[in-house]
Amino acid sequence: MAQENIRPTRLELLRTRRRIVLAKKGLNLLKLKRSALIAEFFNLSKQALALRGDLQKKIGRGYASIRQAEMMEGPTRLESISMLLPEVLPVKVSTKNVMGVKTPKVDAGAYSPVAAPALLDLPTPIMESIRHFQGIYQVILDIAEKENALRRLLKEIEKTKRRASAIENVLIPRLQGTVRYIKFRFDELERDAFSMLKTVKRKMEAEEAKAADALAA
Repeated sequence: MAQENIRPTRLELLRTRRRIVLAKKGLNLLKLKRSALIAEFFNLSKQALALRGDLQKKIGRGYASIRQAEMMEGPTRLESISMLLPEVLPVKVSTKNVMGVKTPKVDAGAYSPVAAPALLDLPTPIMESIRHFQGIYQVILDIAEKENALRRLLKEIEKTKRRASAIENVLIPRLQGTVRYIKFRFDELERDAFSMLKTVKRKMEAEEAKAADALAA
């Protein structure tokens, strides 16, 4: 708001001061929100890092189980059985709220209930391999969920930082400038009024002196 468009009234001064109070409260809330978002970001980062470490271990055990199954059942039988495995049901994605930020929640698909009994007839080494890779699949989905949440949290952190910066460095200084301008205009008006009163007083004293002289004559 340009200063020439500001009405230097006491009502405007009170309104502007209230806006400053509200802006400072909003700034404090944004800073608290940003701190909470950053804390949650680092918490999720640790979880994602731990999951990645777990994924490497699970992959190692998974490939070891595949090699074991291949040794016991033979590569040809292993490949034939892999072609007969039932498809995994689609992954279900819902949403959850993390510090006010909506993030996807991934639920891993499982084997179809109709096809699942077929897995019971598989040799134990192959069943072990399937179990290991189901675990790998779940960890990958968990990592994807966490990393997507991290990206969204980071975006919200930057957004909150920009809003807080705009309030702290633009809005509040502008409102404070408005208060200074209104007070300056008040001071000017008071000086003008004081000067006018002095002028009126001098004129009245001069007129009184003339009247006294006229009476004396």
